[in-house]
Amino acid sequence: MSPVLLMGQGTGVAPDELLKPLKDSWPTYNGDYTGQRYSALAQVDKTTVKHLTLGWMSQMTPGEDKPTPSGPGGGRRANMVPQIVGGEGPGDIVIRGGSMKGSILAIDGTLYVTMPDNAWALDARDGHQLWHYFWKTKGGTHIGNRGFGMWNGYLFMETPDDYLVSLEAKTGKERWHKKIADVDLGYFSTPAPIVIGNHVLVGVGNDIDSPGFLQSYDPETGELQWKHYTVPMQKGDPGESSWASLDAARHGGAQTWITGAYDPETKLYIFGTGNPTPAYTNAPRGADKDNLFTCSLVAVNVDTGKMAWYYQTSPHDMHDYDSAQTPVLVDGTFNGKMRKMVLTAARNGYFFTLDRVTGEHLVTSKYGKTTDWAKGLTKNGNPEHDPEKDATVSGSLASPNSSGTVNWQPPAFSPQTGLLYTPEVDSFSVFYLTDTDPRGSMGLGGHEETQIGSAGSYLTAIDYKTGKAAWRHRYYGGGMGGGVLATAGGLVFNGDGSGSLVAHDAASGEPLWHTRIGDVSNAPQTFMLDGHQYVIAATGQALWAFLLY
Repeated sequence: MSPVLLMGQGTGVAPDELLKPLKDSWPTYNGDYTGQRYSALAQVDKTTVKHLTLGWMSQMTPGEDKPTPSGPGGGRRANMVPQIVGGEGPGDIVIRGGSMKGSILAIDGTLYVTMPDNAWALDARDGHQLWHYFWKTKGGTHIGNRGFGMWNGYLFMETPDDYLVSLEAKTGKERWHKKIADVDLGYFSTPAPIVIGNHVLVGVGNDIDSPGFLQSYDPETGELQWKHYTVPMQKGDPGESSWASLDAARHGGAQTWITGAYDPETKLYIFGTGNPTPAYTNAPRGADKDNLFTCSLVAVNVDTGKMAWYYQTSPHDMHDYDSAQTPVLVDGTFNGKMRKMVLTAARNGYFFTLDRVTGEHLVTSKYGKTTDWAKGLTKNGNPEHDPEKDATVSGSLASPNSSGTVNWQPPAFSPQTGLLYTPEVDSFSVFYLTDTDPRGSMGLGGHEETQIGSAGSYLTAIDYKTGKAAWRHRYYGGGMGGGVLATAGGLVFNGDGSGSLVAHDAASGEPLWHTRIGDVSNAPQTFMLDGHQYVIAATGQALWAFLLY
């Protein structure tokens, strides 16, 4: 069956286009390379947002099915959606759950949407489906998929059973797929690939004792260009002495869960790494060791994969506080001088400003109001591990809980206000050590956690120069939404974690508009099409589009 094509659909994105600031389209995970998620669109602003109206809603159905009608208004156009099937699985593992937890590419009037094992192309004008790709899985953990990368007319996605798959954007036809990790070793791949020049960068995830790594692939052939391990793997590697042994380092975690940011001037790709393993007992990895390069921001040269610098946000982490949040690149003044900086609001409740050329520390602040797991800061601004907060047989109270002050949800930054916007959840848990034998504590094992309450959920705006909160808006319900969008209309969009998509005044935090569509499961996005600025957001398997009429 031939797919239904739109004029211009599948033209794609030339690599040079990805160097431009975000405006009419949304061509990569964070919109552009800065990670700011700041759109220059301003048709929807503080005065017009009250007129924002639902344009359409589209429901995705994951899994392999016979072609079904799809069209606006419940199938009035009765287009049959072509389905393309790939994968190396036996075909009898079909996981129909999941939700949209990633970014949606908006290119040439088309939206490219992913969920674990599934991808769709949609007409951005009315939400009707153009094609559906289904991947027959071999297994793996199906917790989410963060979206596509795009290079010219080709798309790239990762699968839970650890393949990088390339599709033709116009038809959904598979070009090739490459194995990027071993599902039998516990790896599962959720990040959105990011395309930089002729590199497709892909990360991996793993919750047992396997090393993390970042890889670069050729977008044309799918051949591996380089592989960067995030823990020491060979004797003499940088960071080896920060582990009890080389064997502990080689099983030490530091997964590459989330897509990073890229600075074209320095050619540095900056990304965060996950927790050390085993997570809740430190005997194998050394009780007084930092465990490099876990829970860190890491900068690598995009052409070679060689590390230029690192900064550890949670040395010797003991609470699963991944530093796998989206880093945000900002050019601005700091102490009266122009600096090229990178910002991160980390899962552990601390905010950091660094020089992104050198990794020099500039600011550390505690943005989680109840954060108490560290006993202070080192001279380099790193939070200092407090052994009294580690999991114990009798239980230890600590804030935040292991889900963090924020988790994977991407922040946003507005050059208009100079503020970073991030979800903030202030929570407490009691951490129990249930297996005192380190051999029983692989990965996240050997512990129990009892969550005992929340001190509030907020959208928080942080001044990068001081690390202090300029404002907090409290949400009632306890969730943290799916991430944040900032626009030149002076607005910040966010899910409130309890069923509403909300637009705030970026300067004050005042709510200006909301709509109750259900729990928002990804970060809101925006694009311009046919003279209309669209705002889109997902709730589970449904995608919603709003615009001004």
